[in-house]
Amino acid sequence: MKKLKTSSKIDYDSEGLDKQILLNLYKNMLKPRLIEEKMLILLRQGKISKWFSGIGQEAIAVGVTMALNNDEYILPMHRNLGVFTTRKIPLYRLFAQWQGKASGFTKGRDRSFHFGTQQYKIVGMISHLGPQLGVADGIALASKLKNKNHVTAVFTGEGGTSEGDFHEALNVASVWQLPVLFCVENNGYGLSTPTNEQYNCAHIADRGLGYGMESHIIDGNNIVEVYKKVSDLAKSIRNNPRPILLEFKTFRMRGHEEASGTKYVPQELMDTWGAKDPLLNFQAFLKENNLLNEADEVGIKEAIVHEINEQLEVAFAEEHIIPNETEELNDVFKPFECQYIKTYKEINKIRFVDAISEGLKQSMEKHEDLVIMGQDVAEYGGVFKITDGFIDQFGKDRVRNTPICESAIVETAMGLSIAGIKSVVEMQFADFVSSGFNPVVNYLAKSHYRWNQNADVVIRMPCGGGVAAGPFHSQTNEAWFTKTPGLKVVYPAFPYDAKGLLTTAINDPNPVLFFEHKGLYRSIRQDVPTNYYTLPFGKASVLRTGTDITIVSYGAAIHWVLDTLDKNPDISADVIDLRTLQPLDTETIYSSVKKTGKAIILQEDSLFGGIASDISAGIMEHCFKYLDAPVKRVASLETPIPFASELENQYLPKNRFETALKTLLAY
Repeated sequence: MKKLKTSSKIDYDSEGLDKQILLNLYKNMLKPRLIEEKMLILLRQGKISKWFSGIGQEAIAVGVTMALNNDEYILPMHRNLGVFTTRKIPLYRLFAQWQGKASGFTKGRDRSFHFGTQQYKIVGMISHLGPQLGVADGIALASKLKNKNHVTAVFTGEGGTSEGDFHEALNVASVWQLPVLFCVENNGYGLSTPTNEQYNCAHIADRGLGYGMESHIIDGNNIVEVYKKVSDLAKSIRNNPRPILLEFKTFRMRGHEEASGTKYVPQELMDTWGAKDPLLNFQAFLKENNLLNEADEVGIKEAIVHEINEQLEVAFAEEHIIPNETEELNDVFKPFECQYIKTYKEINKIRFVDAISEGLKQSMEKHEDLVIMGQDVAEYGGVFKITDGFIDQFGKDRVRNTPICESAIVETAMGLSIAGIKSVVEMQFADFVSSGFNPVVNYLAKSHYRWNQNADVVIRMPCGGGVAAGPFHSQTNEAWFTKTPGLKVVYPAFPYDAKGLLTTAINDPNPVLFFEHKGLYRSIRQDVPTNYYTLPFGKASVLRTGTDITIVSYGAAIHWVLDTLDKNPDISADVIDLRTLQPLDTETIYSSVKKTGKAIILQEDSLFGGIASDISAGIMEHCFKYLDAPVKRVASLETPIPFASELENQYLPKNRFETALKTLLAY
């Protein structure tokens, strides 16, 4: 179709688009507008709790979605209703989602657009905004690894571009040449903060130059420009995978959410953008060119309104969710039955570090698309040389050096999982996970509970003191994660356990924090089967048996326990190595305490808020009548871990444990 005339505020270059495409663009913009108008009424009636309006921005969501294929992932924001409706999600499910009912997408566990659906290849945002950008990297990486020639589109607002996740995700996408469309909806305000207080460049698209990335500015209110430009770019990316930064100039005509209002916006600005309404202008354009008449307009609107009302009745008629505690607890993790593989052929006496490397290598052989990511893990083999030589066998696609961006790499791992690929992320030191804390505890941990999407990710955590590495390379920070439902936490103390538990962690479809004490890497040797095997989670190891006392520990501290008992052969003790902290083998602990009547728990972490406190509380609740003395906890000092060996020795509880043990025995 040739370029048509228009007297609207927007110039539409419809050349090359037939009538049906133009009408579909109109219908797909009209539907979310009519839904929103209905939702605003329901909000005032108290029938929904919150609403983030996208009125005035429909052209972006609709144009991008129509430009992509239905099997290509889109990661929208809370103003992108047009993504969901254009992908033809049944409206009653959307309405049920917004009312917190079971036929929504999150079983009432999250609201509005905080959900995803594999059926429609949509991955919703979380309130922290930034993480979805890195998740898009992971989905795009999976497409590239599988040679799918797919495009992934991810949305954010101009406010979200100030977050570190934005920088990290664009940098990773550029370095790895990932097929991602980064769609920034620049609507003028981050809640009430105008763009001149958000960034100090002329256009967000200008940032593309700094990432070595192609970028474009698009009129976000011009549905034809959005659709044509994104369609062309998507076709180009499918043939030549690469990331592209798109800045859509638009405006938010209503509050950040309805309670916020728009009093902070000058009326002149509202009037200017109101005249550029993407729906009304396009409707006028269609009418002027005899592509839409009054009767057609009325018929289209009546059909959509009828669909909305009909689907609302379905949602309203649905009963409210009846809480089921068992179902809630069961949905925190994806079900996983460990296939216990125990076929030992040969045994070698190897170091802890070798056991980790061996388990990782054999898992790479077993899972042919498993990806390892981390700083310096490829040619250099990692700072501890655990992946040394891996690229020779598995190649750089599967053993990937990453930029220094913990957040984006954890998010990329999540995206790989969404696309069906397992990954292992190496934190160079466990301390550095704080730079990627948000996606671990808010994305990986909560996704299965929220919308049934598991995070098939293992994060390796070299940790621990005793090596004079100071406050930023020596922490034992496992308690940061045992507190967070949805994460599994593993902490082996011996080479045999390290290999078997690591292979299980990789098999497990849930997120696992795998702690490896650096001080054990080259100081502990043990007979370990050379072949592939697994060990179950949630099953502690009873290293010694006795009658006087129960000693519970894990990691390097379990070796301090054994050293102490070797020096005191008269002490008869049950020694329990926890091996996994989440799930925790409370049955073994309680059975032992009921037998011995006394319990002492040793941890390398500082005392307050550590796992020892929860174990102690559990013993008091479940074994109180069997106790002959108070439960004793022994831990590091309540300070950051120091560097100087004299200070570190004082900090660690190793030398205090023997005194505490004997004092408790004498109670």
